[in-house]
Amino acid sequence: MPKVPERKNGYTPEGRKKRILLNAFDMNGIGHVSPGQWQNPEDRTTTKNRLGYWIELAKLLERGKFNALFLADNFGTHDIYKGSHEPAIRSATQWPLYDPFVVVPAMAAVTESLAFGITSCTTFEPPFLLAKRFSTLDHITNGRVAWNVVTSWSDTSARALGLESHPEHDTRYAIAEEYLSLTYKLWEGSWADDAVIKDSSISTYADPAKIRKVEHRGKYFRCVSAHQVDPSPQRTPVIFQAGMTGSAFAAKHAECVFLGGRSATFVGEKVRKTRQLAAASGRDPMKIKFFTQFTAVLGETDDEAQEKYNRHRQYALPEGGLALFGSTASVDLSKFPIDEEFPTDPNHPLLKDRTTPQIERLLNKPSGYDSWTPRLLAEYHAVGGSGNVSVGSAKTVADAMENFILESDIDGFNIGHVVVPQAWEDVVKYLIPELENRGWLGENGQQYPVPGGTARENLYGIKGESRLDPSHPGSQYKFNVYPPEPEERVEYIGIR
Repeated sequence: MPKVPERKNGYTPEGRKKRILLNAFDMNGIGHVSPGQWQNPEDRTTTKNRLGYWIELAKLLERGKFNALFLADNFGTHDIYKGSHEPAIRSATQWPLYDPFVVVPAMAAVTESLAFGITSCTTFEPPFLLAKRFSTLDHITNGRVAWNVVTSWSDTSARALGLESHPEHDTRYAIAEEYLSLTYKLWEGSWADDAVIKDSSISTYADPAKIRKVEHRGKYFRCVSAHQVDPSPQRTPVIFQAGMTGSAFAAKHAECVFLGGRSATFVGEKVRKTRQLAAASGRDPMKIKFFTQFTAVLGETDDEAQEKYNRHRQYALPEGGLALFGSTASVDLSKFPIDEEFPTDPNHPLLKDRTTPQIERLLNKPSGYDSWTPRLLAEYHAVGGSGNVSVGSAKTVADAMENFILESDIDGFNIGHVVVPQAWEDVVKYLIPELENRGWLGENGQQYPVPGGTARENLYGIKGESRLDPSHPGSQYKFNVYPPEPEERVEYIGIR
């Protein structure tokens, strides 16, 4: 059984600083993590419904050698706060919201190494359709796609997609487990690597003997078909997963885990637990990369950065912060006294029916806050969302990131934003040179480890490592080792 190697946080077992990966964290819509900035004349959020925004952003991120652009997504409106979607719509909190998949080909056309992580849910869409879409994108991007696996979290999403209510937590993850097993079968097991022969002498494009029809008859999904798409550069996209509510699922499937949390100690405990779970399941725990959200407001000096932060903050809409928090945590903060400290007694009337993750989200206050009330939470969430925010010069922000790395042992950051694309322009201008000087960007510094390589090659920094690691559960479905389908048929109930 693999073990988590003994080493110092932030360092490899050989004693070198880890190569820290930077992803830009965005969403194809308005009010992603900083509701209200659409009012700011420095912000270009309202142009996200035009390709120019995405093309120029992709060029910027590749120039700065970002590992990936990570695109969030959800369905429906945020309607937990005050029991209405009006606050979210009024403040443009993740509203309007466009499809993330359609902008990727345009960005891939103007870049060579930048990867694209796309959020898609396992609860609502047939696996066959999603597998086809990701395989197609993997081809046209030359293997530069990742899938951020989510199960969704709101009844609003369920109702938007035709269900009466959202499946409960354990059922969602049971659905996701079967969903991934079916997509692995399609991606890894339906075609042999050498199935495409293109032999005009025998008028044969692909050898039928080397293409298998998947016959999946499970509890939630049924699929009897060969995968329609020939093997793409990665076959299976790099698997991201938000591991706050599904640690065991992330430990089994994820190659990258996105952990929320305002405290490095809190995030570090999640990292440690997930690595241990991965090792216990037979995976190499060091093959999992951990990311947390981090928003930097940068300037030439601390004073300049603070002035910029104050300038942006005047456009923030705390109502949007409460709407955003309400949906992601499934907690209506209008039921809490706005200026009173959050209760900490689990038996308090406002907490007694809450889940552990909900209480964690409520009480996990950011560093530097002595008091924590709904009003302060609203203001905090309106500038940078739920992640950590650092304001200052490159040295000040790099110090904060370095401390987070050394305390939590994360492998990278999803870099959020207040104003776009200014946030990432400043990271490229100020922060990346500072991180490179400190040795946190790897031996090659501000360069891609595998220029023009796949998402997986650049994630691990190894040329030729485009396919799933042998210890990953998806590898058991590879064409030459594909296990026989179980003869025992389970009752099919679908998703209700």
